[in-house]
Amino acid sequence: MRWQSGGMRFTLVLLGAVCAMPAVAQDYPNKPIRLIVPYPPGGGNDTISRLLAQKINESWGQQVIVDNRPGAGTTIGTALAARAAPDGYTIVMSSVATHAMAPQLYAKPGYDALKDFAPVTLLATTPMLMAISAAAPYKSLNDLIMAARATPGKLSYASGGNGTPPHLAAAIFAGKTGVQMVHVPYKGSGPALVDVMAGQVTTIIDTAASATPHVRSGKMRGIAITGKQRWPDLPEVPTFAEGGLVDYDASAWYSIHAPAGTPPAIIKKLNAELVRIVRLPEIRERFRQMSAEAVGNTPQEFDVFVKAEIIKWGEVIKALDLRID
Repeated sequence: MRWQSGGMRFTLVLLGAVCAMPAVAQDYPNKPIRLIVPYPPGGGNDTISRLLAQKINESWGQQVIVDNRPGAGTTIGTALAARAAPDGYTIVMSSVATHAMAPQLYAKPGYDALKDFAPVTLLATTPMLMAISAAAPYKSLNDLIMAARATPGKLSYASGGNGTPPHLAAAIFAGKTGVQMVHVPYKGSGPALVDVMAGQVTTIIDTAASATPHVRSGKMRGIAITGKQRWPDLPEVPTFAEGGLVDYDASAWYSIHAPAGTPPAIIKKLNAELVRIVRLPEIRERFRQMSAEAVGNTPQEFDVFVKAEIIKWGEVIKALDLRID
C-alpha cells in the first residue's frame, strides 16, 4: 500500500505539472523579453531583430530588449543565450553561423547547437551577395578573379568574423577559383560593409539582406549572387553560375532559438507569434526589400532543417580543412 500511495502521489504531481503548463503559457509574457543578437548593430540580423521586437511589443504589450553581443564568430552571444534561464524571457537570434558553422569551426564554441537549444522557428532565408565598392575598378566577377590571380595575396575580403557566413562563403569561393585573398575579420557585417564601401577592403560575400541596401544606395556594386536565378529585386546582378562558378553554393538564414528546457507551451506560444509576424504583408515586403524570403515554420520542421544544415556545412568545413582554435 505504501508503494501504491507513493506512486499515486507521483502521478498526482505529474498531472499537476502537465495541467500547469497551459497556465504558464497564458501568463507569458509578464515582463520584458531579452532577444540576444550575436551581431553588432547594422547588419541583417540586427535589422530583423528590431522588426520582431517592435511587432511583439505591439501585440503582447511587453518590451523586447535587443541585446547585441557580437564577437568570436557569433559564439559569445550564442553561448550567453545557452546559459540563460529556460523560462522564455531570453531568446536568441540564431542563424546559419550560430548553429551550423561556428560549432563546427571552433574547438570550444561554448555551447552545443542541438543539446543546448530548443528550436522555435525559421524566420527567413537569404542568398549570399558578392559586393565591392562602387568606386572599385572591377566590373564583373571575372574581373575580380583575374585580378586576384594576377596579384596573389594583394586583394582582400571582409567578413563579420571568423566562422561567420561571409568568412565561409569567401573561403569556398577562394577554394573553387584558386585565388589567394587576405581575410579581414570584423565584429559583424555592419563595420565590415562600411570598410568595403570605403575601399579599405576589396570585397565581401555577405547575406543579401545585409548588403542589398548598400547596393541599392549606389555605395556598393553587386557582382554575383547565389541561387539558380537572379534575385528579382537585384535583376542587374548575375548569379555565380552566370559568372562561371556553376557549382558554387552558399546561402544564409535567420531564426529564433530558446535555451533548452524552455517549457513546450512557451515555445508553442513564441512560435505562433513569430509565424504570425513573418506572414504579415508589411513584414514580408520588408524582408523582400532586404532580399530575404519569409518562412515561418513549426519547431519540429525547423529542427529537421537545422540538422540538415549542420551536415551540409560540416562537409564543407571538413573539405576545406577549416578550423578555429
